[in-house]
Amino acid sequence: MREIYLDNSSTTRPSQRVIDIMLETMTRDYGNPSSLHRKGLDAEHYVKEAGRQIAATLKAQDGEIFFTSGGTESNNWAIIGTALAAGRRGKRILTTEMEHPAVAEPFKFLEKRGFEVLKIPVTAGGIPDMDALDGLLTDDTILVSVMYVNNEIGSVSPVREIASLVHRKSPEALFHVDAIQAYGKFRICPAADGIDLMSASAHKFHGPKGAGFLYMRSGAHVVPLIYGGGQQKGMRSGTENVPGIAGMGAAAEEAYTDFEEKTARMKMLRLRLEDGLRGMEDVVIHGPGEEQRAPHIVNAAFIGVGSEVLLHSLEERGIYISAGSACSTHKRAASPTLTAIGAPREELGSSVRFSFSETNTAEEVDETLKVLGELLPRLRRYRPR
Repeated sequence: MREIYLDNSSTTRPSQRVIDIMLETMTRDYGNPSSLHRKGLDAEHYVKEAGRQIAATLKAQDGEIFFTSGGTESNNWAIIGTALAAGRRGKRILTTEMEHPAVAEPFKFLEKRGFEVLKIPVTAGGIPDMDALDGLLTDDTILVSVMYVNNEIGSVSPVREIASLVHRKSPEALFHVDAIQAYGKFRICPAADGIDLMSASAHKFHGPKGAGFLYMRSGAHVVPLIYGGGQQKGMRSGTENVPGIAGMGAAAEEAYTDFEEKTARMKMLRLRLEDGLRGMEDVVIHGPGEEQRAPHIVNAAFIGVGSEVLLHSLEERGIYISAGSACSTHKRAASPTLTAIGAPREELGSSVRFSFSETNTAEEVDETLKVLGELLPRLRRYRPR
């Protein structure tokens, strides 16, 4: 049975170039990058090259890229590290009502330790309310954290506009962007966009799992969370994950090669799927207008069909999608994103996410729509009365 993988926001398949370079670092150039002999220097070369590759995609300096174990660590470091660094100056920190748990949970951690956490409301399309943000910003605000692309509905925050407002109203605050669903899908220039800290995760753009990076603007004051041997200028100790870092660097370079063509392809596939879904009965597509949508994410509620029921029914036909965020799939609580945008109760339990990469095809979209057309009437027969 042919597989149709439409869960690329959960993870992507590593490219062959990524696999090849990781294999090199595990079989031939396997040294410790802190070692002074040739094996160590060869390993260090991969780390430096990955930093150069990633920095080039952001028009940033190599020294502003710090390697982590993934997006969750990058978010935790940016948020907690900033709060610990600036806690004497202020305790006011802001985020939105619909952040990923990798952002929401660090904020809960800080709130329990005396920080004042304020939530920026969002519109029905999942866009931060700029007037509300304006009213929340004060001189003692030390951090604002906003996701670039929402991982569930694909809404795109006006990052540059938010950054301008933050730096004007709270000039001492740092602005952190969770770009885990945006990096590789948008051209991001942190210096021009006003971003102080930015998180990304390799496995979202055809790199390996267990690798990520934090962009940290030169001069931004953030304390380390991991101490030890002083690697990465003492900011993130621990022997570098050379295979993961090398693979991530290769994936980053690939992501921004033929970039417009790749993103246009994903957008075409998304629009093709959405057009088909709009022709189906009792299907609601969540998210903002077209100008504020990411190219690769579709979130839809199939009224009368439980999200997990639909997920597993499609799985039996070789089609893989997601019931919400992969990082919170095993939690039974309602989606914070769908709750924040005011989705009705009947949509909360029937929403699923389709997400594309440049490797998907129009034929896969058409097959998915065909299978949905066959499954939905059958599954709705068991709808509770």
